Amino acid sequence: MNAAYIVGTFDVAELAFLLFFGFFIALVFYLNKESRREGYPLEDEETGKIHPGSLFDGAKKSFPLPHGRGTYVPEDVARDDVNVPGTQAFRSAGAPWVPTGDAMKDGMGPAAWANRSKYPDLTYDGRPRIVPIAQSHELVVSPQDPQLIGWPVMAADKQTVGKVTDIWVDQAEHIIRYLEVETTTGKKVLAPMMVAVVHGNSLIDALLPIIEDKPKYVEIDAITAAQFEDAPMLETPGIITRYEEDRVQAYFGGGYMYATPERSEAWI
Repeated sequence: MNAAYIVGTFDVAELAFLLFFGFFIALVFYLNKESRREGYPLEDEETGKIHPGSLFDGAKKSFPLPHGRGTYVPEDVARDDVNVPGTQAFRSAGAPWVPTGDAMKDGMGPAAWANRSKYPDLTYDGRPRIVPIAQSHELVVSPQDPQLIGWPVMAADKQTVGKVTDIWVDQAEHIIRYLEVETTTGKKVLAPMMVAVVHGNSLIDALLPIIEDKPKYVEIDAITAAQFEDAPMLETPGIITRYEEDRVQAYFGGGYMYATPERSEAWI
């Protein structure tokens, strides 16, 4: 039995317990530091005061960017502006914000966007990832599917806003990302394919053509016809940057709550 003691009454079991206890404390410090590399130090929502750091705050981590774009290091000076045009519903740190202006333009709630980098997303081999279908290397719309170019576009208020003039595809995923819509005023905007519904080309229409010459159109119910005029536009034709992608997605996504006054009200 005495062989279990190392020094005096200090035995192997006690050593194992102390080693585990020390490892556990070190693990707690390590995990807390790793979880606080970005988004810290904390900022008070009401006063804007930044809380000082602590022993649990980790050093900033560098992220190497692909295609020779250098490295990215999160900095406090690059944080998004929190001065949004809205007011809190009631006096509390966690109270929801109620927009005081045009929520879709101001980026409130579901219409919020992030200030992403102002260069296009790239494929693995360095090509622009999202491009008009004519500029893609190998993508085409199947002859069995509607080509969509030239089809009229109907908005949420059942008004014809314009027509589809181009299809933007994702060269990495091989799917349609955006429809380019030219409004009746001549403005061209991109609408996410996820908010578009193609009418007049369903399987039932093909198998049971009950209605002859059924209208073929694209419905975008996210926003109204008038709101198409305020949709974000591209700075460079034929190229969409990551920053512009977030703006476009946020504008149409926010329309499901802010496009009409009824959408922002409770269902019951």
